[in-house]
Amino acid sequence: MATFAGARGGSTAQTGERWGPTDSWNFTSFVLGMVLEAYIFGMATIATGWVAMPVSLRSLLLSWSPLWLIIGIAVAGPLSDRVGRRTTFYLTMALYGIGAIGLAFSVTYWMILAFLAIMLFAAGGEMNTIMTASHEVMPHRHRGKTMMLEINGINLGGLLLAVVSLLSAYKGVAFQRGMIAITFLVVLAILFFARTKTPESIRWLRSRGQEERAREQIDRFYGAEQYRAREEAAAAATAAANASGAARRVPMWLRLFATTATAFAGTAGFGLMTYVLGPAHFPKLSAAILLTATLTGFISGFFAFWADRLSRKMLLVLGYGGSFVVTLVLSVTTGAWAASAALFFLLLVVLNLFVNVSYLTEDTLKGEVWPTKVRGTYTAVVRFVSIGLYIVTIYLTQSYSLTGFTIFSAVVWAIGLLGAVAWFIGGVETGAGASIEVASGEAGA
Repeated sequence: MATFAGARGGSTAQTGERWGPTDSWNFTSFVLGMVLEAYIFGMATIATGWVAMPVSLRSLLLSWSPLWLIIGIAVAGPLSDRVGRRTTFYLTMALYGIGAIGLAFSVTYWMILAFLAIMLFAAGGEMNTIMTASHEVMPHRHRGKTMMLEINGINLGGLLLAVVSLLSAYKGVAFQRGMIAITFLVVLAILFFARTKTPESIRWLRSRGQEERAREQIDRFYGAEQYRAREEAAAAATAAANASGAARRVPMWLRLFATTATAFAGTAGFGLMTYVLGPAHFPKLSAAILLTATLTGFISGFFAFWADRLSRKMLLVLGYGGSFVVTLVLSVTTGAWAASAALFFLLLVVLNLFVNVSYLTEDTLKGEVWPTKVRGTYTAVVRFVSIGLYIVTIYLTQSYSLTGFTIFSAVVWAIGLLGAVAWFIGGVETGAGASIEVASGEAGA
């Protein structure tokens, strides 16, 4: 099981903060949750080949993933603030099981839509709650790296779907659909077991005034002495930030603008080039494009091991700046790479190296800059708006030429770059060892 006990960023002897079994179970459950979210999200792209459909219904199927994802987000964000992170997780897992079993027997377009909707609704709630809970429960000196490595589970989920799809396609649609559902259920069973070993967020309990229950969870899952040590480590980092002036309140409008602009670009920029480009312009390469993008992202995502020492501000500018430039190059060289598969996939790899830096960084940022009491709700607001706008881009680009499609994608990344620059200038540093209190603006409040 994963452990970060030897990771750099402050020794155990210095802080008294240790990585324990509960942290491993939390991390495992969060990674698997992200794996399943991405696995489900990519199903619509594969499902475009399961039944015959006109362009209008293909666009509906492709937009189905973000549509039901944001509905799940809208419900689960406030729900997790109301009933708790752990309770919300059990609700999403139950819906996962119902949807996966139904999908295995879906033989018509409308049945596919119905059961995908159930799974996507749950996936939206699952991912939003992970983004909320991880910042609250992981040890201070591992908060950045664990969040980014968990988000890298999205790449692993897409990679898993691509591999299962490619290996099962030769036996026909029914076999492929069944294998996709069975693989999902196996991972879900492992996730359920891991979740039985995880606690409720102590920060959430305390924000709700449930001090007695918080103490019970601490004694059961951490031990009073060890939990006190991790609180002291976070408090020391917060005190240092207060002393240096690094801890300050960022205006709400800037938090909303920066997180929404970067989240929109991260979702739409990645989604257009990974999930939409294939079905719209290269139908026979849909699974190969998904495989290339997610494999590149998964391998490059291990830069996250250094996330607690790197500036989140710098990573945002690097990721969005690089994604914009590479997509701009794609838009002016369409004729060359459209005629050369080797050049196309080479450029796709380069693009996704930058995309992954931006994606992992903005997904980390948008869950850490809000106070604990409303973290689930505001994370959901940002995700609802950004993914909702991605749906619009699917329809806007459905009749675009290949050149127009890539130019539009470059504009999307330019919006993300604008948000990254705005945060670089006016935001606080939430990486490089910053505590969640500093990132959220709760320090000194």
